[in-house]
Amino acid sequence: MSKKLKLTFCTGVDTVTGANYLLEDEETGLKILVDCGLIQGEKSADEDNNAQFSYDPKDIDVLLITHAHLDHIGRIPRLIDAGFKGVIYSTPPTKDISKFMIEDEAHILSHGHNGNINKELVAIYSEENINKMMTLWKTFPYHHPFAIENFQINFKNSGHVLGSAIIEIIFNGKKIVFTGDLGNSPSPILEDCEFINDADYMIMEAVYGDRNHENRDDRKIKLEDVIEEAVKKRSTLMMPTFSLERTQELLFEIHDLVTKGSIPLVPFFLDSPLAIKLTDVYRKYENYLNAEAQDMAKSDRNIFIFPGLRSTPEADQSKMILRMPNPKIIIAGSGMSSGGRIVHHEHNYLPDPNNIILLTGYQAVGTLGRYIQEGSPSVYINGEEVQVRAKVEMISGYSGHKDSDALIEFVSSTSGTVKQIFTVMSEPSSASFLIQKIRDNFGVSARQPIKGESVILDC
Repeated sequence: MSKKLKLTFCTGVDTVTGANYLLEDEETGLKILVDCGLIQGEKSADEDNNAQFSYDPKDIDVLLITHAHLDHIGRIPRLIDAGFKGVIYSTPPTKDISKFMIEDEAHILSHGHNGNINKELVAIYSEENINKMMTLWKTFPYHHPFAIENFQINFKNSGHVLGSAIIEIIFNGKKIVFTGDLGNSPSPILEDCEFINDADYMIMEAVYGDRNHENRDDRKIKLEDVIEEAVKKRSTLMMPTFSLERTQELLFEIHDLVTKGSIPLVPFFLDSPLAIKLTDVYRKYENYLNAEAQDMAKSDRNIFIFPGLRSTPEADQSKMILRMPNPKIIIAGSGMSSGGRIVHHEHNYLPDPNNIILLTGYQAVGTLGRYIQEGSPSVYINGEEVQVRAKVEMISGYSGHKDSDALIEFVSSTSGTVKQIFTVMSEPSSASFLIQKIRDNFGVSARQPIKGESVILDC
C-alpha cells in the first residue's frame, strides 16, 4: 500500500551551505530533520542564520547528521534554544568533532565581529545549550541500521571527512538517500566513498557539478613545487585551510614529503587551536582511516607530525610567528578566509609580492577567499583595505567534494532504480549543468528545488 512522505527543503538550496531538510510522515506526524547547518559567506548570511526556523523545533522528533562541518551542524544550538528536545544521531567521530566545532563557533561569537558582540547569539551558543546538545546525541557506526518508528536508518561512508555519512532512510520498502557531502575519493587518509545502487529518491550535493578537479597526483606535485618556491624565494607561504579534514590531509602529505626528503626542512606552523584538537580526534579514530594510513600509524604513531612542524594553540604563540624569519609556512583556518587566524596573517603578508598564498579548496561567493581567488587587487580585512600583491596559487585537487565526472559516476550506480534526484548544496549554475548531464546520460528525472519548497514522495 502506497504511503506519502513530505520533504521540505528548508535551506541548503541555491547555495553551497546551510543544509537543512525536513522529512515528515504525515500519517503518524513523525518529523525527521536531516542536518541543521549555518549559511556561510553570503551577504544575507547573518540575517538568514538569525531568522526563525520554518518549522517549530519543539515538533521535531529526530535530527540526523551527515557530518560535522558547520554548514551541516552550526545551527543546532539555535534549534535547542528554540525548544528542540528530540534525539540527534550520527556516527561516533561526527559527535566528537561536532562538539569542538560548535565550541569554536561559540568562542568566535563571544569575541564578536569588528569588536561588536551579539549578546543574543552568545546566549544561544552558551555552554548550557552545547551541553544539552551533547546529552541528546546518540551514535551508530557505519552499517549498523537502527529503527525510528516506521523508518529504518543506516549510515554509509561518504568519504568526505572523518565519520561523514550518506544517510539511507527506508520507509515502506522505499529508500530515500541524503548524500551529505560526497568525498573526493580516493583520499590520502579516508576510506573511499561508498556507492548506492538501490535508491528510490536521492537528495544529492552538487558543489562541483559543473567542473572537474585536477589530477590527484598533480596536486601533490604542485604542493611540493609551491613549498620549494617559497623556500627558494625566502617567502612566507600562507595556506588557508579547513580545520576539519583538509588540515589533516595536508599534514599527512607534507609528512610524506618531509620523510622522503622531497622538500627541504623549513618551519611549518599549525596555527589553529581547532585543527590541533581535531587532529587528536583523527588519532582517536584511526580505525576509520584507510588501510594505508592505518598501516603507517602502526609504524609511526605521528602520521600528522613531522620535523619542523610547530603547533601554536595560544594567541601569544600565534603572534610570535610574525617575528620568525622567512622562509616559513603557515597552515591556519579558515579555509575560505572567512574568519580565524589566517585573516591576521593575510593582513600582514598579502601586501608583499614576495609572499605566496595557496588556496586548497572551494571558496564560496562573498568570502574573502573568493575575492583573493578572483584576483581582487585589494580586499578588506577587519575594516581595513589591504593590497593583494602576494602570488596567488590554487590546488583544486585538494577539494573534499566529488567533481562533476565523479558525481555522474555516483549516480550511475543507482540510475536503474532512482525515480527522482534533487540537487542541493550548490550554486545554480553548477546544479543546472549536473542536472542536464544526469538527464542526458541516464534519462533520470533531476531538478534543483527552491528554498522552502515541499514535495511529496510516493512510498
